[in-house]
Amino acid sequence: MIGVNQQREAPMSRITRRGVLRGAVLLGGAATLLGPADPAFAAVEQPTIANCGTWGARPPSGPLTIDQYRPNKIIVHHTAMANSTDYSQAHAFQNSRDIQDLHMDTNGWLDSGQHFTNSRGGWLTEGRNGSLYALLHGQTMVQGSHCKGQNDQAIGIENEGTYLTVQPPAALWNSLVAFCAFTCRQYAIPATEIYGHKDFNVTECPGLLHDRLPELRAAVAAAMSVAASAGAGTSRP
Repeated sequence: MIGVNQQREAPMSRITRRGVLRGAVLLGGAATLLGPADPAFAAVEQPTIANCGTWGARPPSGPLTIDQYRPNKIIVHHTAMANSTDYSQAHAFQNSRDIQDLHMDTNGWLDSGQHFTNSRGGWLTEGRNGSLYALLHGQTMVQGSHCKGQNDQAIGIENEGTYLTVQPPAALWNSLVAFCAFTCRQYAIPATEIYGHKDFNVTECPGLLHDRLPELRAAVAAAMSVAASAGAGTSRP
């Protein structure tokens, strides 16, 4: 949930690769990178994710911290904003700009707090600058500001909308499954390590999405299993 249960973020003094991170990756379609040998993490199709430059992000207000290790979990959020019926890419990009403005100008954070954002139309965007570059390389993570106590351990994805009494659109759900499967593959995160914001902080976020976490974990595991089976099939002589 945007702006809830977060500590105020101060500029970090650690070494940053900000110049490398910005603009290093465009839309999806980058070459598949080598991952863990475990067949459970066989290649999963990369979803299209618009980077910060594509949706018009502001630069961070200070150096971001790059943790030189992989995250160990994914945390699902909802934005607690309006359930828009505009499912266009243009709206998704504007939503990302609105979130960044709120996080930087109201919350006083260095950048968007979450690593990635998923719109109601199923459009995925990079949230915090450099998160996509790190994801595609699969060895480091940009420290976020989305869940107190987990910002240096978990990839945070904001899902546009409020889901306290209604379910998300199918497009958002399907995009969330695809994103989580790819992220689990890239970072060797088991599908069981997908959580909701309320698992760690006192909040209602991510609403009914939290009740569906067992379903999400199962869908992600299934997507990874299909990818593993396909990979095994293509490796035969």
